[in-house]
Amino acid sequence: MVLAGESPLTPSTTFDLSTYLTQRKALVETALNHAIEIVYPETIYESMRYSLMAGGKRLRPILCLATCELTGGTLEMAMPTACAVEMIHTMSLIHDDLPAMDDDDYRRGKLTNHKIYGEDIAILAGDGLLSYAFELVATQTEAVPAQQVLQVIARLGRAVGAAGLVGGQVVDLASEGKKDISEETLTFIHTHKTGALLEACVVCGAVLAGASPTKLGHLSRYAQHIGLAFQIVDDILDITATQEELGKTAGKDLVAQKATYPSLWGLEESRRRAEELITQAKTELVPFGEAAMALGAIAEYIVSRSY
Repeated sequence: MVLAGESPLTPSTTFDLSTYLTQRKALVETALNHAIEIVYPETIYESMRYSLMAGGKRLRPILCLATCELTGGTLEMAMPTACAVEMIHTMSLIHDDLPAMDDDDYRRGKLTNHKIYGEDIAILAGDGLLSYAFELVATQTEAVPAQQVLQVIARLGRAVGAAGLVGGQVVDLASEGKKDISEETLTFIHTHKTGALLEACVVCGAVLAGASPTKLGHLSRYAQHIGLAFQIVDDILDITATQEELGKTAGKDLVAQKATYPSLWGLEESRRRAEELITQAKTELVPFGEAAMALGAIAEYIVSRSY
């Protein structure tokens, strides 16, 4: 319970988020680097590695590791799933950048996959990463009961399929150029296209650790809140940030006539709602106490990214 006037899960002055993210990112980068070797046919593996190892914050795998540790698991138990969610996320970026989708030339400050390898190989690289993600979870997860591994595979499958990421992308494409997109439709797009996988990252880490349904519920709601806040901030940054800051083409949403939260609410109201979602997310962490400081700090980081 949060007392009146008390901020839910106020970050400890002793918790260093920057160091935490740097250390966890290094662990994830090492695991990803070893996950895919270049063998025959070399082109497809090179293409897969090009996008997978192109950088990024690695927030999704870090969230997976954090929730596994929070609920009694270990980094080793969660690392295959952490790598898998990053592979799935990378697949979505490769496909999202294709001419048939968002038609972007840059991602993470580098040329997009199809600009280097061609559209055909880029599509196949995404397919390769997606399929290998499930293989990795199924064959490399250790010290976790098989039933919990199956739950993770099922959750990831739903998050990436028509009930999740794919469904959100379909509605996103269908909504381009329309001026009467409702808030409900926009929220559907982002809770599925962005939020579903992010929620799976958070919850799957806890599933691997054998967390109770009550804890899974809190973490699921935490993830839903930060997922929507993340997208609101992304919408703001598309307007306010430069290409160098974003690592991708700025202003693409405006050019494509996409509905965004700033176009519906304005910049200030969008910022306010993002901050409100972060407060709600942190409230879901209160039952975990000080142990959830990392998740609370990550939530604040999401909304504090430069506008």
